[in-house]
Amino acid sequence: MTPLVQAVTNFLSLGTVASDIFILFLFAIILTPLDQTGWGKKITKFLGDHAILLSFLVAAGSVVGSLFYSEYAHFAPCELCWIQRGLLYTEAVILFLALFARKEEHVRKFHAWTQKACLILSGIGFPIAAYHMYLQLGGGAIVPCSAIGPSCSYVYFLQYGYVTIPTMSLTAFALILAFMLLRRPNTAD
Repeated sequence: MTPLVQAVTNFLSLGTVASDIFILFLFAIILTPLDQTGWGKKITKFLGDHAILLSFLVAAGSVVGSLFYSEYAHFAPCELCWIQRGLLYTEAVILFLALFARKEEHVRKFHAWTQKACLILSGIGFPIAAYHMYLQLGGGAIVPCSAIGPSCSYVYFLQYGYVTIPTMSLTAFALILAFMLLRRPNTAD
């Protein structure tokens, strides 16, 4: 790895670990009735009010990261990588459009549709990324990988004992799921 690729990998891996810790915190908020009059309510309201923006930042970062790895670092994407990319790229476009929608009645419907679309796309992407991560960490293939392109089990790097490219994708899908689950209708975004 070149020094730039290593530096970007270190940065993204550290961000993945921090995001994973944040995700555990978010799902604890989502799944348990924390102090709904204090800090728990303030955090969920803030994140829910800004769910589209935060989800867009995650999806856009994923797009940039995947393009960096394939175009600059020359890490060839496998079949499962392409599927995850397709889902995240679609989410980035949908969320980008939702960011610039005006606050009118039809826009609220578009934002509700955006929330549902992101829940579906991330709901599909999450298990695919989890399976891909499972393959890269030594699990046996349930479905054979295609003969074209690199093997889905090939690991370009392993940071902190678990962070690979599919781990980054899994984290992105989990963050988007968490933000969209916290989003409430008629929020600010």
